Amino acid sequence: MAEAVLTEERGRLFIQRIFAASRELVWKAWTDPEFISGWWGPADFTAPVIKVELREGGRYLFAMRSPEGRDFWSTGEYREIVPMERIVFTDSFADAEGNVVPASTYGMSGDWPQELLVTVTFEEHGGGTKLALREAGIPAGEPLDMAEAGWNESLDKLERVLREGRAATAKTDIIIEPGKQEVVITRVFDAPREVVFATFTDPNLIPRWWWGPGNFTTTVEAMDLRPGGLWRYVQRDAEGNEYAFHGVYHDVTAPDRLVYTFEYEGEPGHVLLETVTLDGEGGRTKVTDRVVFSTVEDRDAALASGMREGVAESMDRFAGLLKEMPKGG
Repeated sequence: MAEAVLTEERGRLFIQRIFAASRELVWKAWTDPEFISGWWGPADFTAPVIKVELREGGRYLFAMRSPEGRDFWSTGEYREIVPMERIVFTDSFADAEGNVVPASTYGMSGDWPQELLVTVTFEEHGGGTKLALREAGIPAGEPLDMAEAGWNESLDKLERVLREGRAATAKTDIIIEPGKQEVVITRVFDAPREVVFATFTDPNLIPRWWWGPGNFTTTVEAMDLRPGGLWRYVQRDAEGNEYAFHGVYHDVTAPDRLVYTFEYEGEPGHVLLETVTLDGEGGRTKVTDRVVFSTVEDRDAALASGMREGVAESMDRFAGLLKEMPKGG
């Protein structure tokens, strides 16, 4: 359930939504960085950096990333925090270090003020929550229309996060920046990192989730899990065609880190370096997989061949496999 009401005055934006979620959950979605990263920014944007110092006088620093890989940073100060009722904060364009920069840095009108004031209120409403957002200081005309569209697309994403009833951890984020020869894959799993690491490195479990389409089968032919050790996997499609991959482990530090090379034997000489790090908190684990290609052209060729889809599908299989694992490790 989502009701949107918009009124505009000169320099002021007002949006109201009714969400079918408890006020406690809606509040958490606005104050917990993991929740915020699931909905901050317009429809096709991701939020790779969300830092929150949730106290009056504390600051935040957010980055939203466009589909083309450009980051737009914003920062501000929390002026008032009344738990479950109201948040008041300033909103300014920023650089990656959190310094306030003019709107023209991001191609905005020179009339855009250095600082806006945002007030968000939360009210129980018929078993759900009425959220009202007011933003003061926006120039009238096209800037106001653009701000309205941006907030409404973000709130649409917030509604989807709230329907899941938790932070959007079931999302595989694939970060690609123009001109860089790397792909960064992140996902949060509902399991301790000891369990995630053990599952990730168990040769008996790898065939159940490893990279690629779900209709491929994977055979682990070698897996010497130590620095200098070799690994080799062979995949087969429905027609029986074989695709072999191999590499060398450079670092194996359980349960924190794996570093290894990755080479498709069908195209020898195109070697990738893959670094997998695991960060645990509160019984959950954030996995970051940084894949560095030999060249930008190699990276773009992998993306064109369906890397995004294959990675997302594999991570879904891995998440499903983790549900079967004893949480005690």
